[in-house]
Amino acid sequence: MVNALRQILQATSSDAATLDSVAVQSSSPTQQGAFIDIKNVSHHFAQNHKNGAAESNANLPVLDSVSLQVQPGEFVALLGPSGCGKSTLLRLVAGLEPPSAGHITQEKQPIKQPDPSRIVVFQDPTLFPWRTVRDNVALGLQARKVPKEQYVRVDEALSLVGLTEFASSYPHQLSGGMAQRAALARALVNEPKLLILDEPLGKLDSLTRLTMQGELLKLWQKAGFSVLLVTHDVEEALFLANRVIVFSPRPARTVAELQVDLPYPRHRTDPRFVQLRQQLLRDLGLSDVT
Repeated sequence: MVNALRQILQATSSDAATLDSVAVQSSSPTQQGAFIDIKNVSHHFAQNHKNGAAESNANLPVLDSVSLQVQPGEFVALLGPSGCGKSTLLRLVAGLEPPSAGHITQEKQPIKQPDPSRIVVFQDPTLFPWRTVRDNVALGLQARKVPKEQYVRVDEALSLVGLTEFASSYPHQLSGGMAQRAALARALVNEPKLLILDEPLGKLDSLTRLTMQGELLKLWQKAGFSVLLVTHDVEEALFLANRVIVFSPRPARTVAELQVDLPYPRHRTDPRFVQLRQQLLRDLGLSDVT
């Protein structure tokens, strides 16, 4: 994640991307989410092995011919075993590195680098400890040298995530859930077309996580951006997403795709919800788990 942040910060100066791979282009609200097309994407990491004085190079396959689309305004969740390549796919969609093979496009344009229309929210909030909540949220605007009259968007974003009263607080004064809200506000102030979520609720306690799931759902419904979420939580995927993609162990291949045919708001005790949960557990090879 450190390397990803370094790339994003470099993009801030050259491509006007913020800490979350984004920047601000206009003051008008997002009207439509991004259309993302992932075609036959494979990826590997180069590895160096030492055996005494000898060295050899080998490729570690991570993704294997993955194809999927994210429709404008759609919420898509990725499920799969730890280390299978889900987060790697998010990095490729964010433009942090190119795929080893295949193509990824946004609105039919190749994704080659971080872009203001795509935001990454990591598992860690990555707030600067010396900046107040408001200044952390305003980071993208400051990086772009946006006129001060547009800073009202910072207050609007803080209001959306319920942090207005904590605008002058510092990160160490926030709970885990509040810090993650601040990270979401920092993303939302830039009015994204695609929100890329890499287990953003993974480190929260169970009660805070349930609350944040509901808040994230409301933000998505109000703003209309597209979402690509990585999670290990089957119920979280079903509660939030229109569609769930299940990956195999590394190298990741698509083994199942589930259209969640439940209206919002969803209830975990709904018989259909329970049925879909069991189906996903079977797809993950966890049929003995209840």
